Amino acid sequence: MAQAAITFEHVSKQFNQCGYAAVDDVSFTVEQGEFVTILGSSGCGKTTLLKMVNRLYQPDAGKILLFGKDVAKTDAVQLRRSIGYVIQQIGLFPHMTIEENIATVPQLLHWEKATISKRVTELLDLVGLPAQEFRNRYPAQLSGGQQQRVGLARALAAQPKIMLMDEPFGAIDAITRMGLQDELLALQKELNKTILFVTHDINEAFRLGNRVMIMNQGRICQFDTQKNILENPADAFTKALIDSAKAQQRFWEDFT
Repeated sequence: MAQAAITFEHVSKQFNQCGYAAVDDVSFTVEQGEFVTILGSSGCGKTTLLKMVNRLYQPDAGKILLFGKDVAKTDAVQLRRSIGYVIQQIGLFPHMTIEENIATVPQLLHWEKATISKRVTELLDLVGLPAQEFRNRYPAQLSGGQQQRVGLARALAAQPKIMLMDEPFGAIDAITRMGLQDELLALQKELNKTILFVTHDINEAFRLGNRVMIMNQGRICQFDTQKNILENPADAFTKALIDSAKAQQRFWEDFT
C-alpha cells in the first residue's frame, strides 16, 4: 500500500478583510508518487491550498501532514528547501547564470561544489537543455519555454519528494505548452515524484493528472479519476466544467 505523502485534515484559511474563506474545511490525501492536478476558476482557493503545503500561508484551522509529519511543527525554511516549487512567473534570478540558478538550494544545503556541478549537468540534460550550451547563459538569453525548463530543473535540484507547481505553463504559447506537458509526464514516469499541479485549464488538468481535484469557492467539489468525473460529475459546477470542455471540442470538430 502506498504511503500518504500529503494529508489535509479539515484545513481552512481566511484572509483579513475578506468575508469568505479562501479554503473552507478541506480534507484529502495524496499518496506518494501521485500526480494530482487541481482545477478551478480564479479565486477558487487552489493556489492558497498549494501555498499552505510549504507554509507560505498558514492555515487558520486544521492540520497538514507531509509523510505523517505536521508541517506546523517543522521549520519553515527547512520545509521549503525540501519541496520543489515552480510558479508561472518562473522567478529565475536575472543576475545569475543558469547553473547558479539551479544550484541555489544545493548551495544553501552546503552540498560540495563537485556534487552541485554534477547535479546541474544531470538536470539540464534531463530537461532538454544541454549543459555545455546552457549552463553559463543568463535567463534573459533564453526563451520563455527554456526559462520554464530551468525553473523545473531548479525545483528538482535538491531531489525533493514533493513538487508544487502553480500554473507553471500558463504564460507559455500553446505549442510550447504541449511540449512541456509531454516532458513533465516523461519526467514523472522516470522520477516518480509526488506532484500537486494547479491549473485553470481543464484539458491540461485531465491530460496530466493521475487524479483531478476540482475546487470551487474554497471547497473540493470532486477528487477522483478523470473517468469517474466525466461519468459521474458530483455537482453542477463540475458538470459545467465538463460541458464547457465538450463544447470547445465540438467547436473544433465543426472545422473538420
